[in-house]
Amino acid sequence: MITAVVLAGYAGLVGATVPAVLSRARWPHRAPIIAVLAWQGLMVTFVVATALAVSHMVLTEQHVHHGLVGLLTACGLAADAPAGESATTFGEALELVVPTVIVLLPLGWLVRCTWRARRARQRHLDMLALVGEPAPGYDATVVDHGVPAVYCLPGRCRRVVITQGALDILSEAQMRAVLEHERAHLAGRHHLLHLLVDAFSRAFPGLPLARHAKEQTQLLVEMIADDRALQTHSREALATAMYEVAAAQAPSATLGAGGPGALIRLRRVLMPQPRPHRATWLGVVTASIVAPLLPLLVACGP
Repeated sequence: MITAVVLAGYAGLVGATVPAVLSRARWPHRAPIIAVLAWQGLMVTFVVATALAVSHMVLTEQHVHHGLVGLLTACGLAADAPAGESATTFGEALELVVPTVIVLLPLGWLVRCTWRARRARQRHLDMLALVGEPAPGYDATVVDHGVPAVYCLPGRCRRVVITQGALDILSEAQMRAVLEHERAHLAGRHHLLHLLVDAFSRAFPGLPLARHAKEQTQLLVEMIADDRALQTHSREALATAMYEVAAAQAPSATLGAGGPGALIRLRRVLMPQPRPHRATWLGVVTASIVAPLLPLLVACGP
């Protein structure tokens, strides 16, 4: 029972306390790639810790005292499991359902979110086939819409879309900068990160980790794309383009240069901060990799 309490406490810490601290930290905006890895590590370790905590709570005392080895023995999966005791009873099978559901729930939502996103992208592609016009100079598609907007459509038929309003108001340098931002989304497959946090938030609604991970990941991937654009374009060009398209809302299942968080990103582009010390990002990377293994080490204990 002590193991179950420790695992439950660890899951509560990861699910409620750590996300609030990480979301208020300053270093993630200076190292968005490492910060995204940290949020992904928290989500994985929460699922692992919660599943193991529940399994230790619902299984019999004999299995709990033997930790993860006892659990595998109960299921007939351990190498030294007696042949006569390898068959799992109906009650033991039911006791394994809840931990299994905890692991499969976010995976199931990931499948559903992926399917819905593909449908939304296909509908948008069908619409672009009717109203879109090619812009050969920019390798993009132009739609006749007055609101300045630039966004990308990820997936197999990837595409960058520009509204006529953006063409009318953005200079050549500004347009090139914001287009590089969108191509960074496509090259980095950032839509997959959106799918992961969306599925996690739907699997665990109301969980602080789910809320913060979704909000912060959406902002961080935009910062990653900003950094990519700044490698070849000036800060003034990108910042001005971001300001002009800030009010635009990207369609469902797309990634746009504007939207929520544009003011934070604009301040970050115009007032760059030094990157975190090497020891900081090395520690975050190590912690993100090790954290999902900690619950397993606790569960394997006697």
